[in-house]
Amino acid sequence: MNNDPHISRESNVEHFLELIRKSRQGRLKIYIGLAAGVGKTFRMLEEAQALLKLRVNVVVGYVETHGRTDTEQKLQGLPVLGRKKIFYRGKELEEFDIDTALARHPDVIIVDELAHSNIPGSRNEKRYQDIEELLNAGIHVISALNIQHIDSLNTIVEKITGIEVTERIPDQVLQLADEVVNIDLTADELIQRLREGKIYQPEKIELALRNFFQRDNLLKLRELALREVANQVERKIDIEVQTSEKKQQGKIAVCISVNKESAERLIRKAARLADRFDAQWYVVFIETPEFAPDKIDLATQRHLINNFKMATELGAQVEKVAGIDIVGEIVKFAKEKNIQSLVLGRPHHKKSTFFKKSIVDQLISATENEKIDIQIVSTL
Repeated sequence: MNNDPHISRESNVEHFLELIRKSRQGRLKIYIGLAAGVGKTFRMLEEAQALLKLRVNVVVGYVETHGRTDTEQKLQGLPVLGRKKIFYRGKELEEFDIDTALARHPDVIIVDELAHSNIPGSRNEKRYQDIEELLNAGIHVISALNIQHIDSLNTIVEKITGIEVTERIPDQVLQLADEVVNIDLTADELIQRLREGKIYQPEKIELALRNFFQRDNLLKLRELALREVANQVERKIDIEVQTSEKKQQGKIAVCISVNKESAERLIRKAARLADRFDAQWYVVFIETPEFAPDKIDLATQRHLINNFKMATELGAQVEKVAGIDIVGEIVKFAKEKNIQSLVLGRPHHKKSTFFKKSIVDQLISATENEKIDIQIVSTL
């Protein structure tokens, strides 16, 4: 994985080439950027050109040039797969042709827009599922996405930009990558590219500058991208460098309520923690009599089920525990599963009185003689 802008592009290509020469299983390389227009597709095609010169069997499976002249020029001379045509709602649309890609079986394939949702009627719902098929078939893949498409960062990005990103990939997909490379531009450089018409058509530029491409937004997204790639590098090192002195990572449990938004944010933050420490993690819901399925309304049930589904997709094991004593059940669960760290949302109500402690306060008291850390995080 690479986050060093000083490493030459030639050595970058050579490193990936060495990986694929040593492996029969498909290898995955992902280019990450802070936003559209930083040059991810350009760099993928540039790498394809370099591989072609080295006589590697490389094809372009799917890219979107968005009419950018410099990107279109990089396509010249590269083998390009035809797109699959799918009729949907009376229109003929084009999609990545996974069947042709598998049949052709190149050494390396370029497949852009990793977080893309496939057109209904495609074999797979998401493009990352197409890529998983390619990898399983022994085909090496180079792909790309923007930082806002990583699932566990969704609420952070929404808070920064005020925009909900609907197309996302589970964090486990990013963890499949053998290399993650950050395509880094400063906020000012990206805004300048936008103003010069190198990202969007002229009629969209001012709207973009007033919304997603505000300088403060881009600065924060750039920081997220840099931090994410650094985390992936560290995680990769932890996995590859197996020593007898390496400390075994603990288990994390996050305790959620029926509150839709706070539970969702808490799960995403716990996912980041678990990924950071390469830890096994659980999402725990204590089902007291007042929150039994026949006592809560359908909307609350739906939100709870959706949060369980999201937690599973992010890699958690979901546990519903029936009981009356919330604190007692959480402590019991933590002991049974050998949990080293409990993650809790910060209470938003006023300071607890002497006579009524919050669940957080009660858990801190109940675990003071246990080897269990309590991590309190904001869910705002």
